[in-house]
Amino acid sequence: MDLTPLRDLRDFRLLFISGSITRLGSMMTYVAIPFQVAILTDSFIAVGLIGLAELVPLVFFGLFGGSLSDRLDRRRMVLIAEGAALLCSVGLLINSLVPSPSLMILYVIAMLFAALDGLQRPSLDAIFPAVVPHDRLSAASAVNSTSGTAAFLIGPAIGGLLLAGIGPSAVYAIDVLTFIVSILLLTRLRSVSTANEKHEGSVFSHIGDGLRYARGRRDILGTYAIDLIAMAFAFPYALFPFLAQSYDAPWSLGLLYSAAAVGSLIFAASSGWTSRVHHHGRMIVLAAMCWGAAIGLVALAGSVWIALGLLVVAGYFDMLSGHFRGLMWNQTIPDEVRGRMAGLELISYSVGPTLGQARAGFAAQRIGLGGSFATGGALCVVGVGIAAVALPALWRFDTRTDPNFALVRAQRAETNS
Repeated sequence: MDLTPLRDLRDFRLLFISGSITRLGSMMTYVAIPFQVAILTDSFIAVGLIGLAELVPLVFFGLFGGSLSDRLDRRRMVLIAEGAALLCSVGLLINSLVPSPSLMILYVIAMLFAALDGLQRPSLDAIFPAVVPHDRLSAASAVNSTSGTAAFLIGPAIGGLLLAGIGPSAVYAIDVLTFIVSILLLTRLRSVSTANEKHEGSVFSHIGDGLRYARGRRDILGTYAIDLIAMAFAFPYALFPFLAQSYDAPWSLGLLYSAAAVGSLIFAASSGWTSRVHHHGRMIVLAAMCWGAAIGLVALAGSVWIALGLLVVAGYFDMLSGHFRGLMWNQTIPDEVRGRMAGLELISYSVGPTLGQARAGFAAQRIGLGGSFATGGALCVVGVGIAAVALPALWRFDTRTDPNFALVRAQRAETNS
C-alpha cells in the first residue's frame, strides 16, 4: 500500500488521524446501541427498528447537508456536526448510568446521529478530493479505507468486551473522549470553500440542480443502485446478537461485528493492484455479487468460526466494491457539485444498510435466523445482476475513455497549478 499521501499531504493527514480516532469510538457505540435495545426488549423487530428510526433524518439531512457543503465552508460544517455528535454521546452516557435506561432515548439519539451524519458526511467527503491531488486519489483512498477498516475491526471487538464486562456506559464514555480529540484535530484543518458559495437560489433549487446532474450521469447512478441493492438485501448486522446466541457463543459478538473489517483490511493492505484497473464499474458489480453470496452462505455455517470466515470474505468484497465506487465519485464529479453528490452518496450507502437492518429483523421474525441470511444473500446477487443490465453505462465505464474523468483531472490540475 502506498503511504506517501499520508506522509506528504498535511490536511489529508489531519483528516486521517481525526477520522481514525472518531470512527473508533463510533464503532464501539455502533455495537452498544443495538446491544442495549436487545437487552431491554429481547426482540428482533426492536433491534431492526433502529435502522428505520434513522432512515428519514438520514435522507432529508443528507440532501440538505449536500447543498450546504456546496455553499458554505466545509471545514466549519464538519466541526459543527462533530460538536453536536459529541453532545449526543454525552446523552447516551447519561442514559446508560440511570437505573432504568430509556429505550426511547436510544431511538431518538440514533435518529440524531443519522441527521448529523447527513449534515457532516457530504462536506467531509467533498473535502477529501479537494486536499488530495487527482493522480494520488487511489493511494489516498486505500489509506483512508484502512482507517475505517481498522476502526470497524478494533472498535466492535473492544466494544463487545466492554459490554460483556463493564456495560455500555464505558463504551459511551470512550466515544465522548474520541469526539473531543477529533474536534481538536479538525480545528487545525484549513478552510475549504467552493465556487458555489454565492448561489442565490433556494436550498431546494440548489438540491434540484444536483439531482439533475445526477440524472445525467447513468454510470454514477449505477454505483448508487448497486450499493443500495447490496446493502438493503444483505446487511444483517442487526442479527449478530442473535447469531452469537444461536451458536451459544456470546463472546463472539464483537468478533461477528469485526469479521467483515478483517476482510476489508486484507483488501486495503493489498490494494496496490487497483491502480492498474480501468473498468471500475465491472469491479463494483462483481464485488457486490460476491458480497451477497458470502452473506447468504452464513445460513449454512455449521459453527461460529465458519460464519466468521464467511463474513471476512464478505468484507473483502464489500471494500473492493467501495474502493472503486469512491474512485468513480472522486475522479469524475466536479467540485461545484461534489457536496450535493456526496449527499446522494451518503443516502445510497447509508439508507441501504438502514433498510437492510429492518429487512433482516422482519425476515428473521417470519422465517427464522438462517432464512433471513439465505434470502438476503440470494436477493442481493439477483438484484445486482438486474441493475447491471439495466444501467449498462456502469459496466462500460473506462477511465481511459471517460470524458468526465478527463474533465475533472484537467480542472484539478488547473486549480493546483
